[in-house]
Amino acid sequence: MKKSPLALLLTLGLLNTPFSAFAATAPLDLVGPVSDYKIYVTEQLDELASHTQPFTDAVKKGDLATAQRLYAPTRVYYESIEPIAELFSDLDASIDSRVDDHEKGVDASDFTGFHRLEYSLFSEKSTQGLGDLADGLNKDVKDLQTRVAGLTFPPEKVVGGAAALLEEVAATKISGEEDRYSHTDLYDFQGNVDGAKKIVDLFRPQIQKQDAAFIAKVDKNFATVDKILAKYKTKDGGFETYDKVKESDRKALVGPVNTLAEDLSTLRGKLGLN
Repeated sequence: MKKSPLALLLTLGLLNTPFSAFAATAPLDLVGPVSDYKIYVTEQLDELASHTQPFTDAVKKGDLATAQRLYAPTRVYYESIEPIAELFSDLDASIDSRVDDHEKGVDASDFTGFHRLEYSLFSEKSTQGLGDLADGLNKDVKDLQTRVAGLTFPPEKVVGGAAALLEEVAATKISGEEDRYSHTDLYDFQGNVDGAKKIVDLFRPQIQKQDAAFIAKVDKNFATVDKILAKYKTKDGGFETYDKVKESDRKALVGPVNTLAEDLSTLRGKLGLN
């Protein structure tokens, strides 16, 4: 049965936002984009789950080459919806924490998830003793699916997620620190950029109405980033390892990425969601 506008507002949590927040954008104008974003996140999580299974199966079978090949194409789906995934801090920590987050490093009992598997697969070049970690990752991904399905998406978190994704790129992707063992940073980079671009596209009519020059500037910087990334795409649709990215291209990415992060940080204000 089709929901009434009032029911949709209640479902998406828009009526919990003070009326003054909607000086720029009417609440009904946010219903469609927020609803569509939840569909997008759900689809990305479905892809994450369907790719995680064969990845962890390869780990458990001891098929190192396949596990290495599937690592980055699997994890990219998590990167695209990270602002929502991070709303569940316990799962974000178990799925995607880095070695720096743990006092005992790779030996920490709570260092689990993708990056712990990455360490063994690419640094140790081994699948030994990873069965429990593989099973745990599958369980956590399925848990995340369940939690997101029941989540009311806060509009300010959705809109703010565009900037958060680009800040993530600036903070950990350009330096190469996130995927330090596999050097598959460009996959993550693309996932973050695609996730941010999706948010901008969903809210494009509302943003265009508020500031057409802003949207033109953002589109231009996205195009610049895409052009640099395209240079490192491989024939199978993946990416070269990050150590093959020229220093000049790394530096060329800094400007547009930082500008995008700064510009997108103003989106909530433009839409009256601060």
